[in-house]
Formats: sequence, structure tokens, C-alpha cells
Amino acid sequence: MHYTMKMLPLLLALTTASGYAQTPQDTLSQPKSVLTDSVHKLTEVVVRSNQMLGSKFEARNRTGSAYYISPAEILKFGYTDINRMLKSVPGVNVYEEDGYGLRPNISLRGTKAERSERISLMEDGVLAAPAPYAAPAAYYFPNAARMYAIEVLKGSSQVQYGPFTTGGAINMVSTPIPSKFTARLNTSYGSYNTLKSYVSIGNGFKHTGFLVEYLRYQSDGFRKDEPNERTGFKRNDLIAKFLVRTNKDEGVNHLLELKFGFANETSDETYLGLSEGDFAQRPYFRYAGAQKDNLKTRHTQWVATYLIESGNKLKITTNLYYNYFFRNWYKLNEVRAGITKAERRSISDVLADPETNRDYFDIVTGKKNYIGEALMLRANNRVYHSRGVQSKAEYRTMLWGGYLTAEVGLRYHADSEDRFQHDDAYAMQDGRMSLFLAGQPGSQSNRITTAHAFSGYWMGKWSKGIVTFNVGMRYEDVELLNRNYTTADPRRTGMVRIETPNHARAVLPGMGFNVKLLPVLSLFGGIHKGFAPPSATLNQKAESSVNVESGLRLTTQKLRCEAIAFANNYSNMLGSDLAAQGGQGTLEQFNVGKAMVNGLEFLCSYHPIPRHLGFQLPVQLSYTYTNTKMKNDFVSSAWGSVVYGDEIPYIYKHAFNAQIGLEHKWLEANFGARYNSDMRTAPGHGRIAEREKIPAHLILDASVKGHISKKITLTINAINLTNKKYLVSRHPSGLRAGHPFGIYGGLQVKL
Repeated sequence: MHYTMKMLPLLLALTTASGYAQTPQDTLSQPKSVLTDSVHKLTEVVVRSNQMLGSKFEARNRTGSAYYISPAEILKFGYTDINRMLKSVPGVNVYEEDGYGLRPNISLRGTKAERSERISLMEDGVLAAPAPYAAPAAYYFPNAARMYAIEVLKGSSQVQYGPFTTGGAINMVSTPIPSKFTARLNTSYGSYNTLKSYVSIGNGFKHTGFLVEYLRYQSDGFRKDEPNERTGFKRNDLIAKFLVRTNKDEGVNHLLELKFGFANETSDETYLGLSEGDFAQRPYFRYAGAQKDNLKTRHTQWVATYLIESGNKLKITTNLYYNYFFRNWYKLNEVRAGITKAERRSISDVLADPETNRDYFDIVTGKKNYIGEALMLRANNRVYHSRGVQSKAEYRTMLWGGYLTAEVGLRYHADSEDRFQHDDAYAMQDGRMSLFLAGQPGSQSNRITTAHAFSGYWMGKWSKGIVTFNVGMRYEDVELLNRNYTTADPRRTGMVRIETPNHARAVLPGMGFNVKLLPVLSLFGGIHKGFAPPSATLNQKAESSVNVESGLRLTTQKLRCEAIAFANNYSNMLGSDLAAQGGQGTLEQFNVGKAMVNGLEFLCSYHPIPRHLGFQLPVQLSYTYTNTKMKNDFVSSAWGSVVYGDEIPYIYKHAFNAQIGLEHKWLEANFGARYNSDMRTAPGHGRIAEREKIPAHLILDASVKGHISKKITLTINAINLTNKKYLVSRHPSGLRAGHPFGIYGGLQVKL
């Protein structure tokens, strides 16, 4: 939908208060000179229903903390790894695992990072995790390489978005249907035979439009085994969109958009890391015990979006969605060096102490032969279904001399996780694995967990002069059920079924403000209640917290800075028993209890060169300080024995990012530096023990672009310029290295 010049005064004010306006400077289809935030020169505003923010301008004027990664930023370094895309966003804590961002671990303001299970992950405003209520740690993340923009919302801004409201929400914005014929090619090739190839074609007409895009992403991987056979991955991703709309100058307009997506992956990824000694000598090596490990996934999404808009006052957006996700991660789980089952050892225990477990370790590395049930591989066969309908209505009007935006939303959502797993036993002979005994499907895990959730919210924003107020409330009601058919009933006759229900309700108020103290300086802040649904464990309570933030924003023609202090006070924090974190892999949640997370976020961008000189030298700095503290004692299978004062694992206390660029009409060069301080991998306090530490590291990236013409661009991207050998994780099992030096040449074509 397009608004013409006669509506601009109202739209400019509403942009500050609402969050549904996208400025042309943040789209690829509009010239960069259309709008500059310093003078607010605006020719047109494009309203989109699938975005939380829509522009950097909106992010800088919210009553809470927000960040918009624009299309230009995404293209700047040519990243395909979501970890690297998010590194410049303050308040975001990410630790790597595979080096390519295939299964990221993202934390917002100190929430649990493992498998990004404590953030509301969305694609185009629709929940994207395969089962966000029943099994949030689902090992799935949308392919970042095909995304148009990325939005990060934290603090009191997120009353509209759930179910996870403590840390924040991330919305992956897919490529929109263009307003005119557009064809794109973005391809690159480089180190470790890594290939990314993205193509799209679309067109927009008066009443219809379409888009088709395809992404192929593959690599041989930087880890090596002996013989060097298989450590890489292959991914395919296809998206198709079609819309039909009315186009009246006055009255009510309608828009219907249909979206279909299919993605699959074959990845030779493993849970098996390295021992301390081997990591020091050969950090990119992989043991013989991982030679059969393989992950296969299939993902299908259907989304129908119906938009009704009446002039510039009322807009109603309804989404009907369905997601299907299948995964089978076939991977080494245990090792046996004796005759009885009691002589099994988990691969985590073996790698943590290879000397004590020498017989087991030698089998894993292939040094010792064992003809029998030596290596137990778990077929983690799971199927996820997610479906729902959501609708929101936005109404804009004048009230008490100011601009009011009222918003109401409702959602019904249902999801499920179906586990049907077994173990296969392999022998090891001369460094080669062979199947010794196939397991019976369903003999290790045989259960279905379902969730039915109803949520709703209302929110009001009122803006007049220098003041903007935001007040709202969210309601979550979730019914969970674990139907365990047990390993004794693989046919699921129901004769031995054990059912465990749980139910949680929560009312989540929030409020925020933004006051312009000076023409260039704003004070903002807010308070809201945090929530995360429990698991299907009898009488387990939901996660609950009270979260506050306050900050200052400075905005001039050359300088933009933001400083925020935040504190999340948990009355009941939840942890999860993840194999990815060294637990038993049940995914069952446990009560951490009381905890406190507080910190500081700082972001500053500076453009020292006047625009009329024909080139730019942009500089951006960001810093995050995160302090965590558990406020009671407890014991869990995943975290062990925890005492008062211990810190939450896998959260960097200090994270710093710097970027500097040179932008000219025909040439662009960008340089980035990312520093993370020491990080602990297990709860504790005081000095971090070496066996529980990820050492501090500094990683440098760079990119160069040459614009051959307005339609053709040549690119060179490099990551880890100094070829730093750095540790990123001690989980799931053993030590893991970050991506070594990589360089990639590419071509971008736009028609």
C-alpha cells in the first residue's frame, strides 16, 4: 500500500509512534537519496504488515530498545552466518558451534543461549521455530542468506510478541514482492569449496505480484577426518509468493498474499568434539567415531496473509500458517569397551577425561579395534508440526491533541514434537566403522508432546510533542501434554501410555516512554513482565521475571549514539536438559529459581565526511556488558551442582564490535573487528577454571565491492583474516574450533 504526499505530516508523526512504516532508504528498490533521517525528506512511505520495525528510523524512535539490520547492512559483508550478522547488535550474545551458523545459539540480554530456545523467533511476523511451545530448542533456524532484513526487539517494546518476552524477539524478514520487474543473482565461491548461490525473480502489477527465490548453500567444511571424506553440508531453500490486491485511492483496500517455502539439509555434522590435548595440536581434526554422523532435515511452510486497510486509520492483518519440520540427527552417543551395558560411557565423559577412559577414547579415535557393540549411534528421529491463526487490528487517530495508535492482537497456536528414536551399534576395525546390530525403532524414545496456546494483547501508543507513551498487556494461556508410549510399545497401541499434562497462564503488562529532552537527545525506558512457557512436566511453573531498562539516544547529522542500562529479575528461571549442553538430551526443563541479569548496551555510529564530497567513511562501535547471578542453590543433570552467586554459562560478560567502511560510487570497502571476553561453560563464580573456559578472542573480517555498473557488482569477502585458532564451545561433547580464515569471491547482478 502506498501513501501520497498529502498524508505525509500524519505519517511522519505516526512513524514515531507505531512501527509499521518502512522508509525507502531501507529498501533495495528505492534510491538511497530519497530520505535522510537528519532532515526527514520523504517522498513515500511503504507500509508492510510482516515487519516489527521496518526501518532504522523507527528503531531509533521506539520507547524500547530495538535494532534494524537493513538490506544494505546484510549485503555489506556478504555474510551467510546469522552469528556474524548479529554481532554488531548490542544486547545479543551468540556463541558458535559449527562455524557456519547452521544451528545458532542466541541469547538476548542474558537469556539461555542454547539452541536459541529463549527468544521469540519469527519469519515475517509468524512464529518460525518448529514447536515454540512444546519443544523450543528445535535445532532449526531460517536460512539467513536469503533474508531481506533482520529485526531485533528487546525490552518493553515487545508486548506484541511472544511467547518468550524476557529477552526479546528476532524477526527474519524475507524478500518482499517487488513493485516492478526485478531479477537478482548473488553468488560466491571460496575456501573449503563453499558455494552460495541465490537467485530470485519477481514482478508487481496494479492488482497482482509474485516472487520466486532459490538458495543453494554448501561446503566441504573446514574440519578434516582420516581419510578426508565427509565433514560438509548441503542446503536448499525455495520460497514462492503470490499476491492479489485492490488499489483504490479512497475507501477500503484488500490484499491477499500466499507464501510457500521448502528447505532441506544434508549435513555431516556431529556432536563429537576434541579432547584438550588434540585441540591444542589439531583443532580442525575429527575423530573416526564421527564417520557415520549425519543430519537430514526437511522443512515446509505455508502462510496466507490477508490485509484490510481503511484509509490511514484502520488496518487489520490476519495470518494463517502451517509449518512442518522433520529431522534425523544420526550421531554417536555412547561408547562401550566392555561386555555389559553398565560399561557404557557418554562421549562427553570420554572426552572430558580421556586418560581415565583410555579404552573408550581409543575406540572413538579408531586406535583400538572392537568387534561388537562398541559405538552406539542414536537416530534422533523427530517430526514437528506447528499451525495457527493470528490477527491484529491497528487504529490511528488524534486524541487530546496527540497521535494515538491502538493495537489489539489475538493468536491461536498449536504445535507438537514426535520423538521416535533408536540406537544402532557399530564395531570399529582399523579405523572404520561397520554396523554390528541395528536397533528397533522407538526403542530409545517413543513419545509425543503437544501444546495448544491462546494468546492476546492490547497496546496503545500516544505521542504529542516531545513525549511518547506506550502501555500494553499480553495474555498467554498454554496447555501441554506429554504422551509417552514408552519403549515397550513401539507400535503405539496405547496399552502402556503415560500421560503428563501441564498448564500455564500469565498476564504480562508492560509500559514505556520516550521523551525528547533536546532536539538531538532523547530519554527512554520501560518496564515489563517476562514469560517463557514451561515444559510438559507435572506442576512445573512458567518462567517469570520483571524487566526494566532505561537509556539515552543522541542523534545529530553525523553522530548517532545509544546507551542503555537493563536489569532482568527472575522469580523463576527455567533451564533445559539439552544434549547440546552436556545433559541427557531429554529436553525436559528444570527450575533454576531466582536469578538476576543486568548490564549495559552501547551503540554509536559516526559519519565524519559530508555527503556532498562523494564518498563516506562510516564508523560504528557497539559494546555489551552482561552480568548474571543465580540467587539460590539447586542440582540438575545438565548444570550439575549450582550454588548462590554462580553465573549463567555461555554468556560473554564483555562483547565489543567495531566496523569502519569506505563508500564510493564505484567502490566499497568494509572492515570489522569482534572481541569476546572469557566465557564460562558451566555455572560458577570467581576466576574461571581452564577446563570450563572459552578464552577471549578477537576476530577480524573484511569485504570489498567493485560496482562495474549499476547492475553488476564484484565482491570479495574474507572472515577471520588473521586465521585465529580459537575455541568457541565445549559442548555438545568436547572442544570445538571457530571458522579459520576463509576468502570468497562473488558476483551480484540486479535487473
